[in-house]
Amino acid sequence: MLKICGIKDGYFASRAAMVGVEYLGFIFSSKSPRGIKPDKAAEIVASVRYRASPYMVGVFTPRPVADILRISDQVGFDVVQLHGRYVPADVAAVKASGREVWLLDDGGNPCATVADGILIDGVKGEQLGGTGERSDWSRVAVVKSTGKKAILAGGLSVDNIAEAYATGADVLDVNSSLETSPGEKSLDLLAPLLRKLNEIM
Repeated sequence: MLKICGIKDGYFASRAAMVGVEYLGFIFSSKSPRGIKPDKAAEIVASVRYRASPYMVGVFTPRPVADILRISDQVGFDVVQLHGRYVPADVAAVKASGREVWLLDDGGNPCATVADGILIDGVKGEQLGGTGERSDWSRVAVVKSTGKKAILAGGLSVDNIAEAYATGADVLDVNSSLETSPGEKSLDLLAPLLRKLNEIM
């Protein structure tokens, strides 16, 4: 399954969903050029769901769980992706709302055993995830051996998507390779990626 993260444009989101993209990710971080406000995300999600039915993913850097749940209810997220240090009780609270929880694979997160999925992403300095750097793809097999959903991110593009698919990851998470500039997704860049996936699936 394919996830496109860093959605900010409603037209791109609608077209991507209509051609079969299964997950759309919205980032809530004031430090990211791909960050979005809840009102705008809710507007996009409502527009997309009028035409198609992908899973909607809220990507959150550290903030109170009450805020995460409030935004998730407002926007209509199916999945919550947590970046940062949370405790198992936080994950349990999100799961109790009926949503899947994905965690960043940082090598020692105490919540990993209670999460539904683990995001394997690239590291650059102190920045964990969202770097565009290739991640450790060998982690896919490790995550899947625990029975968790493996989400593979980090530098995925049309040039390596076939190799990424071969890892057996449950979700392939693509972001910066589909952009003309940070936060600006392009349907012209998405088209060859989808053609490549259709060839190998």
